[in-house]
Amino acid sequence: MQVAILTIGDELLAGRTTNTNASWLAEKITDRGGAVRRILTIPDDRSLIADVVAEWSERFDAVVVTGGLGGTPDDVTLEAVAAGLERDLAVVPAVKEQLLEKGRALREERPEFFEEYELEFDVDAAASLPKGARPIVIDDGWSPGCVIENVYVFAGIPDEMKAMFETVEAEFSGEVVSKTVFTPAPEGSLRTLLEGVDERFDVSVGSYPQSEDRLGRLRVTGSDEDTVEAAAEWLSDRVETGEPPESN
Repeated sequence: MQVAILTIGDELLAGRTTNTNASWLAEKITDRGGAVRRILTIPDDRSLIADVVAEWSERFDAVVVTGGLGGTPDDVTLEAVAAGLERDLAVVPAVKEQLLEKGRALREERPEFFEEYELEFDVDAAASLPKGARPIVIDDGWSPGCVIENVYVFAGIPDEMKAMFETVEAEFSGEVVSKTVFTPAPEGSLRTLLEGVDERFDVSVGSYPQSEDRLGRLRVTGSDEDTVEAAAEWLSDRVETGEPPESN
């Protein structure tokens, strides 16, 4: 499964918020056997979001979008995703009722909060999703996410994003196999070798340089176990190898 991750938010690009969502999602998807092929951060820009979603939905098996689901004017993600997939936004009655119930429960639980602040809840706007979308509503979040075609839209708040992903994580799967070759050879000497394995085998190879207390690593990844094994053996025959670190 080829996956692309799109994180959205001006605050991410300004460095005011650390983008932990992308690394968390990449690790989870990889652990399930998926292959993350793109990670990109872009601003809260309707046309840019729409363009990237339109392109990536054609190129990848799944596109994960996080951020921009709140109720302020800069939260344009759902509108942009709908545009990118050529869908209109429409109120989902079941989602609207869930949000109304959440509002009622919150008012009963914290009446002083409503007395102190003049809260503006646009329930219709919050319950509007791209037509045909599958809603993702979680207990601890206000704005719903959704799945539309092969695009998964999650909240940007990390806890809410994780909760949304967990409702659909079974849909991210694949047959990814990897094997690591350990070598004391400096990374600068490996270019021709890495180009050679790319030409001969349907695999990807990541090169991770050595440090004072660790050998360099050539991580071979692919979808066919025999091909990965053959590529790793081809590398091992052409580069000085070392023993893997002992497990604690």
